[in-house]
Amino acid sequence: MNRKISFLAVCTLVFALRCPVEAQQSTKVTRIGYLSALSPASETSRSEIIRRALRELSYIEGQNISIEYRYANGERDRFRELAAELVRLKADVIVVAGGTVIVQAAKNATKTIPIIMTGGGSDPVEAGLVQSLARPGGNVTGITNLGRELGGKRLELFKEAIPTLTRVAVLYDPATPNSVIEVKESLPVAARALRLTLQPLEVRTADGFESVFAALSKERPGGLYVAGGEALMRANEKRIAGFALKSRLASVFTTRDAVDLAGLMSYGADEAESYRRVATYVDRILKGAKPADLPVEQPTKFELAINLKTAKQIGLRIPSSLLAKTDRVIR
Repeated sequence: MNRKISFLAVCTLVFALRCPVEAQQSTKVTRIGYLSALSPASETSRSEIIRRALRELSYIEGQNISIEYRYANGERDRFRELAAELVRLKADVIVVAGGTVIVQAAKNATKTIPIIMTGGGSDPVEAGLVQSLARPGGNVTGITNLGRELGGKRLELFKEAIPTLTRVAVLYDPATPNSVIEVKESLPVAARALRLTLQPLEVRTADGFESVFAALSKERPGGLYVAGGEALMRANEKRIAGFALKSRLASVFTTRDAVDLAGLMSYGADEAESYRRVATYVDRILKGAKPADLPVEQPTKFELAINLKTAKQIGLRIPSSLLAKTDRVIR
């Protein structure tokens, strides 16, 4: 009888020891590809917001998900190569942090792996990334931030910040379709209504900024408008903001990150909210939803940011009426 009890005790112990191991082994680790047009340093704030939002949905890096990060460091020529790497790694889903061109690179690399846009770039329907916002129809869905459509409002706020403004230099990357349309079509309409003269300045590579900065130093426009860029502008926001500050030149950007880097002001979709929504897309897709059926979301919250430290350094007084409607003020 005692031998029987001992045998049962041993069997129970073995079973108890094996169960956690088997349960652990059966837990599927989902692989998420993270494809960024920028550098790790530039991408930190965005990726961290997404990671936190994933944790809130019980997706914990190192436990039930792994994230493969690929950064293009502002080099468009690397988009295709990095997207192909994530496909070879058999990512379950690919999150693309960038605009139209890098999303297209991911789409060209795979027709089956779900691709989630984080916002940026041009209208995804117009760009051919999805069939419609309501019914994407392929393997791409996510967020669109209406960057180009906000150009007129951004210029209007810039004029409100500097009532005496008459001439604005517009810095843009001609290889980015969204920026070209913004500079050639959207901004001129607003400029005419505001009685502003625009001076478009092309920058095609990182090496091209010095010649543009030299031209700005010589011509001295009243302000600098930095058009939303696929990778080149965002990767060089610190450099642009630093030049503007040193030159005592008022600047307006599409993203709040540039204001944190000493740019004067920005206006655009609340990117932090957009990044949090990305985690929801990841969750729904991993639970079986098809990207073809998940509507592309447009922003509902917009943000005006102003750096008063920069304003003081360049000798500019921001009207109290504008400060009253500013969402983020850096003092």
